[in-house]
Amino acid sequence: MNTNTSNWFTSWFDTPFYHILYKDRDDSDAQFLMDNITNYLNIPEQGTILDLACGRGRHSVYLNTLGFDVTGADLSENSIAFAKQFENEHLHFVVHDMCKPFQKTFDAVFNLFTSFGYFENEIDNLNTIKAIKANLNDSGFAVIDFMNSEFVINNLVPEETKTIDGITFNLKRYVENGYIVKDISFNTEGEDYNFQERVKAFTLADFEALFEAADVYLLDVFGDYKLHKFSPKTSERLVMIFK
Repeated sequence: MNTNTSNWFTSWFDTPFYHILYKDRDDSDAQFLMDNITNYLNIPEQGTILDLACGRGRHSVYLNTLGFDVTGADLSENSIAFAKQFENEHLHFVVHDMCKPFQKTFDAVFNLFTSFGYFENEIDNLNTIKAIKANLNDSGFAVIDFMNSEFVINNLVPEETKTIDGITFNLKRYVENGYIVKDISFNTEGEDYNFQERVKAFTLADFEALFEAADVYLLDVFGDYKLHKFSPKTSERLVMIFK
């Protein structure tokens, strides 16, 4: 099975294989970031948060346990259908294109764990920043948690094999035309599958240009989930606070 990679995320994220490959991701780092960020931003009790590109909702669920009113939004219909089992009075999930403004505003908008830079069309990156700005209320803040592209490229593992739930995933990583690319191939039940992840290797300077074009103000930049100072050479993450 060969997939069209022009919008790779619309097909790959909707497959059960995506969730199998990444099933062992550790939630502790994610929760640590959300604890620190919500405290740092001083989001009011029962404040509203939009979790943009929420996937199956695990981070939205955790934010809700902290006492926030959370809306999880994602383009993947299958992921949202799965997440809806966790809904309650203060936790909701919707299918939504993050390039477009949501029809309400929030105390905070979170775009976490490198859920940005997927688009082939450059204007969609700018449109997403503009949409995030439109989604903020007057006192709201936005957070984009992205990979530190320079660090990732310098520490790229070119080839790797992982066997999970009886499926052997062959992974190849490389840089191509300004994107960090991961080719994913495997065979299950006698059928070959090939998928690809492509994420734009945005630097801080690239984001600063997007923020300027979208007329948003960059307030703080951190390099890890402990909210330490960002270093282009050594930081693993690029966490940006803006409004």
